Amino acid sequence: MAIARAYLFVPGTRPDRFDKALASGADAVIVDLEDAVAPDQKDAARAAVAEWLASTSRPVVLRINGMDTPWYVDDLALCASPGVARVMLPKAESLGEELLAVCGPEGRRILPLIETARGFEQMPALAASGCVERLVFGNLDFGVDLGIEGDAEALQYFRSKMVLVSRLEGIQPPLDGVTADIRNEALVSEDARRARRTGMGGKLCIHPAQVPLVLAAWQPTEAEVDWARRVLDAFAQARGGAVAVDGRMVDRPVILRAERIIQDARR
Repeated sequence: MAIARAYLFVPGTRPDRFDKALASGADAVIVDLEDAVAPDQKDAARAAVAEWLASTSRPVVLRINGMDTPWYVDDLALCASPGVARVMLPKAESLGEELLAVCGPEGRRILPLIETARGFEQMPALAASGCVERLVFGNLDFGVDLGIEGDAEALQYFRSKMVLVSRLEGIQPPLDGVTADIRNEALVSEDARRARRTGMGGKLCIHPAQVPLVLAAWQPTEAEVDWARRVLDAFAQARGGAVAVDGRMVDRPVILRAERIIQDARR
């Protein structure tokens, strides 16, 4: 199954947008009960989400409130709904009671948000838990927690460490965080292309207009596809012998890269 690239947030307070989010072209939709919902609207939002989940056949990701909040127990109960395919856990920091409760005996798949220094330190344990499908970078909260200004270069070390941990533990490549400037399409594309180049597997979107930009960033260019085809054709014709394409030797890493490009182009 193809790895999801673009994840679109939709506030739990906007049931009028749920179906629109599903029609946006995003690989996955995250119905948000946490940051996007004010404290006095939490219960109403959860009720609206529950009603909508009972009427839709499209699975979604549910972002719940943390265990230290008064809404956690009811949010956790909603996770058992058939329409909830994944659970996004905010400020994930340990393999404690919260993660085990969300995972449940059925092994529910979790997308933990790495939003704090403590969560970053615990990434290897989270990734190895057996419940975590992929790590998610909560870049805005993370920068605040560590007192780091800026996003791109300032947080690149942390993104790269997430990629490394994910690879070592054999889980899907991590999801990059949001681009807060929803009007700046060039910045969204730049952030998404950088995420792809540095090994991230997808990106969070906070507006439907960001979805096609993110998807395009992970789609190989015509030049890349042409190169990949020539590499694979040359290798096939060489029948195991030495071969070069564009003056460069074709070895196993080159072949694997070419195969990945062709696979991504078929998405």
